[in-house]
Amino acid sequence: MNRRRFLLLTACAALPGMAGAAPAAPSQEWRGRAMGADVTLRLHGAGPAQARGFFAEAARLLAQVENLFSLHRDSDLARLNRDGRLRFPAAGMVELLALSDRLHRATGGAFDPTVQPLWLARAQGGDEAAARALAGWDSVAWSRAEVRLARPGMALTFNGLAQGWAADRLAEAAARHGLTDLLIDAGEMRALGARGWRVGLADAAGREHRRIRLGDRALATSSPGGTLIGPRGLPHILAPDGGAPPWDTISVSADSAALADGLSTALCLMPPEAACAALARLPGCRIELAIPAPHAEFPGKISSFCLA
Repeated sequence: MNRRRFLLLTACAALPGMAGAAPAAPSQEWRGRAMGADVTLRLHGAGPAQARGFFAEAARLLAQVENLFSLHRDSDLARLNRDGRLRFPAAGMVELLALSDRLHRATGGAFDPTVQPLWLARAQGGDEAAARALAGWDSVAWSRAEVRLARPGMALTFNGLAQGWAADRLAEAAARHGLTDLLIDAGEMRALGARGWRVGLADAAGREHRRIRLGDRALATSSPGGTLIGPRGLPHILAPDGGAPPWDTISVSADSAALADGLSTALCLMPPEAACAALARLPGCRIELAIPAPHAEFPGKISSFCLA
């Protein structure tokens, strides 16, 4: 599942007028691809050898993410979905299962990786009601010894977390290489450096609504209508009950890119009061942009309902 992100990079340097601001152009840049998304790494203040070492490790890390979570190759996740069980899962798999459980509980079930059969049914014009019967996070059991799906035909997707998780792993690698001024754009953004990077936030149509400073923090945006799937052209982000998403776009910032990724996915499926309650259960997370869908039956933006 490719989830298009409408995060517009509007500057590659610190905010104007800040003491010690770097030149406007990044000194080092690397581009690649992982989990269906383009990946761009921008560095300031790194020497060529330091940058090469980090970029080489970044390529290895992204390959590992694909080997764990891709739905389009013989990954650990693909084998779990095929066989209904996975013995001795990798630490990264256990970590995303635990984070999925945390998000599922915090969002009242709106975040649910078991919607993969429903997504496939929608994309292929299949029976969505039959596919919906296969969903259910309480039918997933895991430990360090085994992951098991309770019913034949069940399948998971981590496309609501894996890109953010990859950005977090890249940030850890950058720190090991002594890098302190970096912007990671892996579908979700993770910034290192207190000076901050300026990013613009746009809706599903690509219209920019505001700009924020992102420093030592992560940012994720979800726009259900940004990508339409299947013969009926329906939103690619799905609620477990099949309901229409009430939000055009939700952008979330957090200390972790994986947390921002998963939370932005879930919040765009939730009405304002429920979204506010979920946000209160996840300290450190903040809504940066919230635009109701045209069909939404509530007025204004989510800031009208809760303090983010």
